[in-house]
Amino acid sequence: MTAPRVTPQQAWDALVAGNQRFIDGGPQHPRQDVERRHELTKGQDPDAALFGCSDSRLAAEIIFDAGLGDLFIARNMGHVVAESITASMEYAVANLGVAVIVVLAHDSCGAVAAAIGQMEQDPAAVPTAVGNTLAPILPSVQELWLREHRDTPYVDASSIDPDAVGRVHLAATVNQLLRSSRIISDAVAAGRLGIVGCQYRLSEGRAVAVSAVGHLDIAGAEPVAA
Repeated sequence: MTAPRVTPQQAWDALVAGNQRFIDGGPQHPRQDVERRHELTKGQDPDAALFGCSDSRLAAEIIFDAGLGDLFIARNMGHVVAESITASMEYAVANLGVAVIVVLAHDSCGAVAAAIGQMEQDPAAVPTAVGNTLAPILPSVQELWLREHRDTPYVDASSIDPDAVGRVHLAATVNQLLRSSRIISDAVAAGRLGIVGCQYRLSEGRAVAVSAVGHLDIAGAEPVAA
C-alpha cells in the first residue's frame, strides 16, 4: 500500500483552486512542459483520482487546471460503476497513493436522459450494451419519480428534472464505489482517502461538491435531494 503524500483535504483544496482558476478564465496550465513529460517517464504519483462521465465536455485536466500526471482518470457513459472502474480506483489508492477520489457528474447528461426514456411506458429500443450500462441509473430515475408520482411507475420525461436525477445517481455511484471495494472503504475509514461527489455545471464551469465521505470539509456543498 502506497501512503498518500498529502491529506484528503489538501488534495481536494488543490482541485478547488484549479477549478476556480478555470472559472475565472485564468488557468495556469501547470506541469505541461517538456521537463514534466520527461519527469513522468520515471513513474506517476498523482494526489487525486477522478471517475466521471465520458461526455466530451468534461475534460478533467482542463476543468481543474491540472497538469500531466496530476489526475488518475477513469470515465464511462453515465459514470456507472463497473469492475474495471473499481479496479482502476483501487489501483490509484493502493499503488499510486491518491488522497481523494472525485466522482464527477454533470448537468444535461445524455446517459441520464436516456435512462429516463427507458422508464417511460413505451421506451425506445437501445443496443444491448447501452441498455446494460443504463440499468444502474434506472433506480435513481424511479426513486425521484416516485417521490411525487405515486399513481404510476412509468415516467413522464417532461415532468422530471434530469439534473435532479443526476444528483441522485451521483450519490448512488459514490455508495456503489464504497460497497464494491474493501480497499477503498478501508482507506476512507483510516483517514487516508476522501471521496467527493461533484456535479459539473456546463455553463458556469464549476464542479459543485454535492457530498463527501471521509476526513475533509467541502464548504458550500449542495444537498443531493432534488
